[in-house]
Amino acid sequence: MYTSSAAAPMLNPGARAYARVGIESAVMSASPQQLLTMLFDGAKAAISMARHHMASGDIVAKGNAISKAVSIIDSGLKASLDAEAGGNAGAELAANLSALYDYINQRLLYANLHNDPALLEEADRLLENIASAWREISGGQTGALINDLSARG
Repeated sequence: MYTSSAAAPMLNPGARAYARVGIESAVMSASPQQLLTMLFDGAKAAISMARHHMASGDIVAKGNAISKAVSIIDSGLKASLDAEAGGNAGAELAANLSALYDYINQRLLYANLHNDPALLEEADRLLENIASAWREISGGQTGALINDLSARG
């Protein structure tokens, strides 16, 4: 889902277009559960690239990678929350996840501002906790419930 800016110059325009088509095809054929997994993976990949760029001192690339992670969290993960699904418990869960996504984005922005890899690690760890819980839920017996909720949205 996320390609590093470092790899892009090595690909010719045709190869980049081919890769983009592959990603678009995967997105078009993915289930809602797979799309969320792709969003988590993309955010984590962007954080990993930010960590790499921070270590190498590439400030612009670090900022771009952090911006990519923030965008995925805001426009993808946070935007996918449905407070109406699941009644009161669903609304509470959506509110808690929204607040956690806001906190993760705050950590990412502070990491960028202060050049602090520990804050990138914290954001990555929090995302992995949510992602692993999501994978467990979507792969388990409650997968049918999630499919039902996704179909309503």
